Amino acid sequence: MAEAGQGMATDIGEQPTTYQRILDNAAAVREVAREVARRELRHVVLVARGTSDHAALYGSYLSQIRLGLPAGLASPSVVSLYGAHPDMSQALVIGVSQSGRSPDLVEVLDSARRSGATTLALTNAPDSELARVAELHVDILAGPERAVAATKTYTAELLSLLLVVEGIRTGTGAPEPDVAPELDRLPELAAQTLVGRDHEEVAARLRYANQLVVTGRGYAYATAREASLKIIETSYLSALAYSGADLLHGPVAMADREMPVLAIVGDGPGGAAMAEVIERLRTLHADVVTVGPARTAAEQAHIGVPAVDERYSPLLDIIPLQRLALTLALARGEDPDSPRGLSKVTHTR
Repeated sequence: MAEAGQGMATDIGEQPTTYQRILDNAAAVREVAREVARRELRHVVLVARGTSDHAALYGSYLSQIRLGLPAGLASPSVVSLYGAHPDMSQALVIGVSQSGRSPDLVEVLDSARRSGATTLALTNAPDSELARVAELHVDILAGPERAVAATKTYTAELLSLLLVVEGIRTGTGAPEPDVAPELDRLPELAAQTLVGRDHEEVAARLRYANQLVVTGRGYAYATAREASLKIIETSYLSALAYSGADLLHGPVAMADREMPVLAIVGDGPGGAAMAEVIERLRTLHADVVTVGPARTAAEQAHIGVPAVDERYSPLLDIIPLQRLALTLALARGEDPDSPRGLSKVTHTR
């Protein structure tokens, strides 16, 4: 019998090689981006479920910041349950799904394509129904994932979305010169995050917690949402995710000494905006753990990651948080490879 958590640990450890595989296949992604760039697009709509929904959230930030296009997440039930078919003409509609087998996502992309949208599927299954119904497809090349909890497929979706958006931005499919050098270092930087052990100290702090909050702003909000989900589904711990701004609009009232907070603080505007959030949490005596490249003497606990441009941070920040979820689950006597009540593919309508 396999040791508990071995599958998830192996999946997490394969992320540097997955990044390299995707970068080696960048020419194929550039072709897709070049085709999209030829279209007259007015907005971007992303559709996903579960972990992939958090990758889509990252894609929404990228599309708005890097392309200057309005972007948002679709509500699949609008099509699958209510039978409505919104006009998606002049939209780029991106379906993000590891398996490509969720019926509601397939329905949304099919409806969008029939209304005149440019449709793109990002999947780990090029022979899936979602890939078939979409006009364009990008294989995220993550390979088989052993654990039920998604790890390497999530970060493969992030990097694939990044390459697509940056390729559309230039109109040629190629990243801009200021993007390429840091892109090339992502496998190396991801490997660096796997050397650190800060997550072990944090797991010990959280072992007997009943609930916690995960927060971040901007690009880091997707990381907060995904880290929360990983902890929920592997440790069965109530982990609430908020953007730093939304946290200040009410939920911060629950913060106290018994409420641990994981705060993701990267370089850039999103990270800078978290200073106010962390200060407010400290006045309430919350147990704050920061995640990011910088640590100050005032930090109660910190998980370090390499410093990169903020738009790349989600590709690195989530890795020690995945390791935290794994370590925490094992410390609490759970098997993160096989969370109760979950299966690898979830079919929703």
